[in-house]
Amino acid sequence: MLTLLLVTAALFCWGALSARLERADLTAPIVFVAVGLVLSFLVPLGTHLEAEALTLLTEVTLVWVLFSDAARVGVRELRAEAGVYGRLLGVALPVTVLLGWWLAVALFGGLFGGAAVWLALFVGAALTPTDAALGAAVLGNPHVPVRIRSIVNVESGLNDGIVTPVVLIALAGAAAADNRVALEHAVLQLLVGVLVGALVGAAGGRLLRVARRRAWVDEEFGGPAVLALALAAYAAALVCAGNGFVAAFAAGIAFGAAAGPGRPQGVFYVEQTAGLAGLLVWTFFGAVAVPRVVDAPAWRLALYAVLSLTVVRMLPVAATLAGSGLSRLTALFVGWFGPRGLASVVFALLAVEELGQDADPAVAVVVATVLLSVVAHGVSAAPVAQRLGPRLTGAVPPPREGLEQLPAGG
Repeated sequence: MLTLLLVTAALFCWGALSARLERADLTAPIVFVAVGLVLSFLVPLGTHLEAEALTLLTEVTLVWVLFSDAARVGVRELRAEAGVYGRLLGVALPVTVLLGWWLAVALFGGLFGGAAVWLALFVGAALTPTDAALGAAVLGNPHVPVRIRSIVNVESGLNDGIVTPVVLIALAGAAAADNRVALEHAVLQLLVGVLVGALVGAAGGRLLRVARRRAWVDEEFGGPAVLALALAAYAAALVCAGNGFVAAFAAGIAFGAAAGPGRPQGVFYVEQTAGLAGLLVWTFFGAVAVPRVVDAPAWRLALYAVLSLTVVRMLPVAATLAGSGLSRLTALFVGWFGPRGLASVVFALLAVEELGQDADPAVAVVVATVLLSVVAHGVSAAPVAQRLGPRLTGAVPPPREGLEQLPAGG
């Protein structure tokens, strides 16, 4: 009851004072991580029931985030900037994973023990997805060109789903005695998840589109229907021995394509629900994951966190965007505003669930990097966007009308 009281009071106070707190550079992640830290001292989360609740919350939140991020990215947006997204997601993203993997092996190879290769891969992959919500001041700043805001927003909507299979394979490799068997099983699960998710998402999107055209849908229940569709894709993949998270991402893409042109109705409801669940995840992140940093080597954690947010992220982005029509300053701007957020937090909690104490060193690296990102990007978003926004340039026309209304994705 004390846990419930503290969490619900924090949610209410944040809802009532959020605008005022954000003007003071206190973002939701900062506030709710602090609430989680208070919980870790007052109510240690060690019982079996609480562990099951944490697992359920973490997995459901990731399902909704993957689905909504994929569904809100339209085909027209991708087609308009196909070259840029191909560079960011097809080249810069895998290079970032490899650089993060190599750096983790170099700094923490001995600390990770016998599963060093897999835990280092987990760290590199878990810290690759970006979270545009942590840089909301950039996406809502009129001084930043609409095209640049759209690129940052769409990239953050897709990179978490693309990197999820790598994270899951790394966890499977770290947990298994026979790595070859574990890898074959994990790859098979991913393929089944993609197939099942695509079928469920396409069928649901098509059915909802036809039902709306014939006025069969009560719009008050359209949002909950899409929310349930995301969970249905996850559950269907598990029933078929596939991977539910990959299925949720594939379902979001298929649903967005099948639901028709424009932003699919109902996705906003999923985003709002995922946002609420995300605040709870940040709370448990502060309560469960942050205390695991205490026994880790501080200078190595700090060095990795700084390099992860700068060289590991910004160098591949700047290199791959060369020749894309974007200025060098714009490429550096896009590279810097790749904050690590909810996806990395959820991956850290999944590692705790899968590996227990064996995951502590890797989780500590993820935690330190996310905490630095929350502060650094939260504080720098508004002033940097205000000062550099008017100087950002591109060589192609701006995207179609309406992209300025895109919200910050999870």
